[in-house]
Amino acid sequence: MTAHVDLRTDATTATNPTRWQDRTGRVLMAITAAATLVPFVEGVSRLGSLPDDMVLTEFWRTCAYIVFAGMWAMLAIAPRKQRGMWELLLFHKIVVTVQAAFVLDIPHAARTLLADGFVSLTTVAAYLLCRGWHTWRRGALGPTDNR
Repeated sequence: MTAHVDLRTDATTATNPTRWQDRTGRVLMAITAAATLVPFVEGVSRLGSLPDDMVLTEFWRTCAYIVFAGMWAMLAIAPRKQRGMWELLLFHKIVVTVQAAFVLDIPHAARTLLADGFVSLTTVAAYLLCRGWHTWRRGALGPTDNR
């Protein structure tokens, strides 16, 4: 009797993250999502003391923290089902980190460099651990409708 091995399945399985890699990456994204709620709360608490010409801009910025927290939470829940989410987060956070490094003499630039640098690192680590690029594989988002 000859045993049949499906090489395509074995090759796919070999490139999938291990259980600990997947769990570690997901935990990193959950921690990053939770940590992003801190500047959101800080921003909400500051809104009442801002001059009128700054309220709308700061409100917009403060609400953006919820969007980012939500994106990281979605990646924590389903890291290989969010096509483009990893790349958008990485682009934004890395670009902001680089910009902060170039303008360190501006108020809060050092804090931005540290905060966005940290979330850039956690997101890159989770992307690698969870194999975030697998979202672009054919069929990664589920079966297609072939009507």
